Amino acid sequence: MSTLIQLLLRSLETGAIYALATLGIIIVFRTNFMINFGQGVMGMFGAYIVTVLFNKMGLPIVLAILVGLIAAIGVGFLVDFIIIRRTKHVTGTGKEIITLGLMMVFLGITPMLFGVDPMRLPKVIENGAFSVGGANLSYNSLLNIVLGLGLTIGLFLLLQKTKLGLAIRTTASSEKTARLMGVPTKWVTLFAWALALVLGTLSGAMIAPSTSVTVNLMDSVQVNAFIACVLGGFQTFYGPVIGAYIIAIATNLLSYYVSSVWGTQILYILVIIFIVFKPVGLIGKKTVKKV
Repeated sequence: MSTLIQLLLRSLETGAIYALATLGIIIVFRTNFMINFGQGVMGMFGAYIVTVLFNKMGLPIVLAILVGLIAAIGVGFLVDFIIIRRTKHVTGTGKEIITLGLMMVFLGITPMLFGVDPMRLPKVIENGAFSVGGANLSYNSLLNIVLGLGLTIGLFLLLQKTKLGLAIRTTASSEKTARLMGVPTKWVTLFAWALALVLGTLSGAMIAPSTSVTVNLMDSVQVNAFIACVLGGFQTFYGPVIGAYIIAIATNLLSYYVSSVWGTQILYILVIIFIVFKPVGLIGKKTVKKV
């Protein structure tokens, strides 16, 4: 039983990381009507900024993360101002190809700015753990779990209870209608890209202590975040988050109880089978267009 609890606790931490990356993808998709294939790479770029601030400039880890998040907001603004706003008349496929181009740009400039050697980013809370049902949970893991759940709930409340959230939901429903109703859609998309970069940077900073900071830091996170979006459905904000936690829990359970080598692959096959029978995902809805 303690092993199962340990796996579930680890899955909650991993799910929190996936959920933040997933929210970054879905907020851009719902407001810009495009899939941002560069989300993971942008998060990696933000994690590099945090790491350099900590290692090279000597900032405390918490301050380095906060300054890195501010820098991520600036990068998000630049991406929207310089590139995304000039794609209003580009087709959906063309926009997604542009995000692939953004991915290559960030992959190219990251080693130019920060070097090619792997770097280390420590945990926010280096030491300390407590027991839960016979399973050990470090204080840093608890922080990640609480941070992931807290930010997710906070964003849902923002979407449902604030004027900004109403503007985002209106834009997500129909950008043209939102503009006619006086919603400042340009500011909504600007906020969406800044938020996507912040969430990507935060997820990168959360996963970095378990590995080294390289250009491949966010590869697995990005793949699983996209799968979570497909599994949960792109039509809602909360469906992909549910999918993120399902992916994290299922991966750990399958890897431990079924196969440590093929657990992830088995999960992907199960997701494909599920999508065949329910293409819109767990929470997704069919879009009916009137002619």
